[in-house]
Amino acid sequence: MKQLETANLFDLSHTMAADLLNGITYPYEALPLIHDFILKQGETLPEDKFEKRGEDIWIAKSAAVAPTASLTGPLIIDEGAEIRHCAFIRGNAVVGKNAVVGNSTELKNVILFDQVQVPHYNYVGDSILGYRSHMGAGSITSNVKSDKTLVEIHVEGEKVKTGLKKMGAIVGDEVEVGCGSILNPGSVIGANTNIYPLSSVRGYVPGGSIYKKQGEIAEKR
Repeated sequence: MKQLETANLFDLSHTMAADLLNGITYPYEALPLIHDFILKQGETLPEDKFEKRGEDIWIAKSAAVAPTASLTGPLIIDEGAEIRHCAFIRGNAVVGKNAVVGNSTELKNVILFDQVQVPHYNYVGDSILGYRSHMGAGSITSNVKSDKTLVEIHVEGEKVKTGLKKMGAIVGDEVEVGCGSILNPGSVIGANTNIYPLSSVRGYVPGGSIYKKQGEIAEKR
């Protein structure tokens, strides 16, 4: 399944988690490894650029973190990132350079590449969001199936078994997710794709496309 491979979804020059993602074939394989990666990576961060706050939390000195944000480690917030009022970061999170985590947005077990924006009432759990991807207001990742079975990725009539009970979405570089959309468990969005507002997305969406609704996907021109 070449279209699901890390190299076909992301430019790894835009994340401090490049070493983690370079070592795997499919990005979802990184989800159980984020915790340990942060603990190891945090100890290597330069003290002139990062400071350690609390237990297993490393924050760049150039990052802007609202005093009302709730932060739980392991957590790394990279340079220039903005963590706004009442953001809720529950741990196992890598927030990239110049990323925005907004009001009432909740993160858990995620990698946000550089310049990702999750600015308004978003939930992102057990997911990876690529460079300059953007979640519109109220859009969320759903990370557990209603029947609690292991997540599978539906792609071209086949089912790819992830072996994971919790997996939200893998969102490629420069993806725009419209307001109020739901990315269901096991969603994989190819790079440079637009998701219409109020969409319910399942399975694989090809890169360079416009997702209008299930079964109606147009190629960008």
